[in-house]
Amino acid sequence: MPNALPWLDAAPVLAACAAVAGFLRPRRGTAEVFLVGAGPGDPDLLTVAAVKALGRADVVLYDALVGPGILDLAPKSALRVFVGKRSGAHAMAQEAISALIAARAAAGKVVVRLKGGDPMMFGRAGEEIDHLKARGIPVTVIPGITAALGCAASAGVSLTRRGVAATVHFVTAHRCDAGATPDWSRLADPEGTLCVYMGKEQASAVRGGLLAGGLDPATPVLAIENGTRPDERRVSGPLSALPDLTAALGGGPALIIIGWAVAGAEASSPVSAALAG
Repeated sequence: MPNALPWLDAAPVLAACAAVAGFLRPRRGTAEVFLVGAGPGDPDLLTVAAVKALGRADVVLYDALVGPGILDLAPKSALRVFVGKRSGAHAMAQEAISALIAARAAAGKVVVRLKGGDPMMFGRAGEEIDHLKARGIPVTVIPGITAALGCAASAGVSLTRRGVAATVHFVTAHRCDAGATPDWSRLADPEGTLCVYMGKEQASAVRGGLLAGGLDPATPVLAIENGTRPDERRVSGPLSALPDLTAALGGGPALIIIGWAVAGAEASSPVSAALAG
């Protein structure tokens, strides 16, 4: 029977599938490291590649922001090592984490370095990659959904909007060099959306800098805690009330979205109406 679709060559598709299968097939005794993005929290948002890599892991080094249930995808026999960093509390120094990854991989273990969100977004992945490459250890990066995209989707808001917001900026309010902060006034773009990672403790500085840069005090703000998780909480209000909004949240990880693209975003806390009034 003649091929009904003579223009379709299946060979490249089959070759790609074979490559993926080979990429995730165990190779005993070889050093293998996967830097895996765990996404914003919901295990259903993991990529297929992430699930497969976790299923092969001998060792999993995981961050504080890894959502519940994700570690369960690793074999029960896998060694789980918490190396999380939260403000003012580091389970392990970055140099020690990199050294541990290299040591386990050099011993022939399949090592999964599990990072919240996307491993290449504010996750120090570059330092770990450099450390491993310097020792001849291959490393594969498996991307994940970064917090800004996951939180925006969960809240049903678009980070860009025709005629309202044409640009998006991702910025972290927490810097490793003491005393250094972003120049918030330069980020005061009324036609853009600003996504602030790790910004709860810097809420006053964020507000002050953006207002000094000319941003309207009425600019909408949406703060999302534990985005995409069952205990997700959202508060919204104007930029002028930003410190009060973040203070109304609990102790979980939070993302702050600032800009007119989130105007009218539905909050999940009664504090929003009071602060907006």
